[in-house]
Amino acid sequence: MPGGDAREAARVAVEATGTFPFLPELPARGPGADMIGRTLGMLVELYARVEPSGWRFGDRPGRDTKRARSWLGEDLDALEEFTQGYQGPLKVQAVGPWTLAAGVETKSGEAALRDPGACRDLAGSLAEGIGVHLEETARRVPGAQLVLQLDEPSLTAVLTGHVRTASGYRTYRAVDRARVESTLRDLITAVGVPVVVHSCAPDVPFALLRRAGAAGLSFDFSLLTERDWDVFGEAAEGGTALLAGVVPGLDAELSDPAGSVSGVRALWRRLGLAPGALGSSVAVTPACGLAGASPSYARAALLHCAKAARSLVDDPE
Repeated sequence: MPGGDAREAARVAVEATGTFPFLPELPARGPGADMIGRTLGMLVELYARVEPSGWRFGDRPGRDTKRARSWLGEDLDALEEFTQGYQGPLKVQAVGPWTLAAGVETKSGEAALRDPGACRDLAGSLAEGIGVHLEETARRVPGAQLVLQLDEPSLTAVLTGHVRTASGYRTYRAVDRARVESTLRDLITAVGVPVVVHSCAPDVPFALLRRAGAAGLSFDFSLLTERDWDVFGEAAEGGTALLAGVVPGLDAELSDPAGSVSGVRALWRRLGLAPGALGSSVAVTPACGLAGASPSYARAALLHCAKAARSLVDDPE
């Protein structure tokens, strides 16, 4: 979400979404509020600090770790204020293990992605840290049915060997798909709540994520290609929730809500899927985060998503 006002962001995240509120992230506040830094602050017995090149692991918690944890606490305070008496699904987010491994450096100055041992330690610490975060959120919002969103925008690059080294002149070797899947499966199993995996990059590995146990897939609908159609249909028929990003994440003119999901309807018909299942299988979301939007547009976009989703239920044809 845009801006740095935790209370206003929480109010909008609860009121504008209707039935699926979320814990906002406010990266405009600076390092520690960005998606990588926020998640690094959740880790257990692993610590990171900001260097000129980005986030790097250190030996002890410094001011950057403390700042990340402080902002997360502030965000939880605000969410708790606006969810008094709330019962229903509530989404919290963390960066997934592979995007995190591509986004934080070891002491050598290279991404943790380069070191299988570092990746393993990072995934284990992340699972433990997310568990603590979920417990804290459940304590603050006892009526919540928690859903975890794992943000994995770098996952495709990890799988295809397109993550650049520190020099920028080379790329790290592609990580074996079985290893990627196993790491995600272990984390998803460990957290014990439904997990949605989000990526607004092209070529999201839908089948791999479903095998790893993802209950939902969140993606930029405009980036789907014909080769994705079959796995989209298989996911829908298999009961996987599909969070279709159809609303622009930056300020734009918002069309009629039903028009925003016309492409989703068209693909649903093309695949011969049951019309009555559309509204219960597909959620409507922004194409990616709203941090670069104006506050007024962010609120309007979330309201627009809720109306567009309702149109899928009321008029699936």
